[in-house]
Amino acid sequence: MSNVTLDIGGRRYTVACAAGEEAHIEALGALINGRLAEAPGLAGQTEVRTLLYAALLLADEVAEGQKAAKGHQTAPNMAEPLENLAERLESLAGRLEGSAGSS
Repeated sequence: MSNVTLDIGGRRYTVACAAGEEAHIEALGALINGRLAEAPGLAGQTEVRTLLYAALLLADEVAEGQKAAKGHQTAPNMAEPLENLAERLESLAGRLEGSAGSS
């Protein structure tokens, strides 16, 4: 197990991950932080609301990707990677919630 510290929405979170996954988790954290940076009006929101908003933004992207995939012949090839991404995002959100509760 390794620990990675992520900067998301102006806050720092230390999360555990499997050895070798550090760069991937850091990239996911940067993705989340980037989405939040694009969102207006989040200043002054609680930590939970900020993370909820980030999760909703990313879930919307996954849903749009799934909807687009259904319109293409390669949809079965795209559905599984999108489902895996959604599961990883849910897992990361759970880790972040666990870290927030222990802070």
